[in-house]
Amino acid sequence: MTPPRLCTFRSIVAGLATGLVTLSAGLAAAAVVGRPTQVAVTPPAATSAEQAKNAYRRPPSIPFPADNPFTQEKLRLGRALYFDTRLSLSSAQSCASCHNPAFGWGDGLAKGVGHGMKPLGRRSPTVLNVAWGSIFMWDGRAPSLEEQALGPVQSPAEMNMPIATLLERLDAIPDYKPLFAAAFPGEGITPLAIGRAIATYERTVVSGWAPFDSWIEGDDRAISASAQRGFGLFVGKAACSNCHAEWNFTDDSFHDIGMPDPDLGRGAFNKVAVKMKQAFKTPGLRDITRRGPYMHDGSLATLAAVIEHYDTGGVARPSRSDLMKPLGLTAQEKADLIAFLETLTGDAAPAPAPILPR
Repeated sequence: MTPPRLCTFRSIVAGLATGLVTLSAGLAAAAVVGRPTQVAVTPPAATSAEQAKNAYRRPPSIPFPADNPFTQEKLRLGRALYFDTRLSLSSAQSCASCHNPAFGWGDGLAKGVGHGMKPLGRRSPTVLNVAWGSIFMWDGRAPSLEEQALGPVQSPAEMNMPIATLLERLDAIPDYKPLFAAAFPGEGITPLAIGRAIATYERTVVSGWAPFDSWIEGDDRAISASAQRGFGLFVGKAACSNCHAEWNFTDDSFHDIGMPDPDLGRGAFNKVAVKMKQAFKTPGLRDITRRGPYMHDGSLATLAAVIEHYDTGGVARPSRSDLMKPLGLTAQEKADLIAFLETLTGDAAPAPAPILPR
């Protein structure tokens, strides 16, 4: 493997099409497990659009954890496992069934579909840009991407595949043996190796260069005047940036935004903090126009409906985030916000399904 180096996101996206990924050794050890937090009663001080630009600039490389560094061999194995329906008990579903590159790495449905084609309780979240995540699932029950990768495989409601059965099935496929041997020399086919390989592939799923990125880098003509006003609203009056922060537009934390759905979300795991009841992880906003419908329950079909929800402040209750309150947006301001969000969708890197091991 060539030594790690820094590269621009344009070359990362181009490299993914041919399986070439670069990483930063400095960033590799930077990931920490996210912690659910209660928001402060006093909102952060307002930030001007010009001041906020740097916070949304793309990082130079994809981070990989020190205990699962990138290799081409892991990528090759992880891609095969990700698209292989034999990881489900019925051999009808793969990771890509719910996290499909054709649907912004989701499934385009309001609610996911699990084992036996039964509907699940929540929308399938995207795996786009998960390399920058520190805690996973809508409710944060997976502390690492490696653990998240195996969660749906074993879940009776999702892929319904007992690990012991999966190991037997993969061991019976001759072409998988050399792939595992190359990616994890001397380890064999193990649950840990499966999780690490899938996580490695998922970390290479990165959103493409978008008009917003060109604007951030100094091209004032890259986005419209309406979109530029929308960004000012995003970091100002609408206060979206309080939660949709940094380059991937998420604080990686949990908030009750006043949706009427009774799902407890993070509150099922953190039963002490009042603010965690009905709180869900803040989704990133990159490629958001490809990822509808929206919210954890898929109940809002359009970005216009999402903005209307935030404008009203949502359902008032003790757990609702202190940052949620009526915004008083005008029709023009709502249109400007949508124009801005549309600039976050970029060129999608090709993600063809591989020829699977036999």
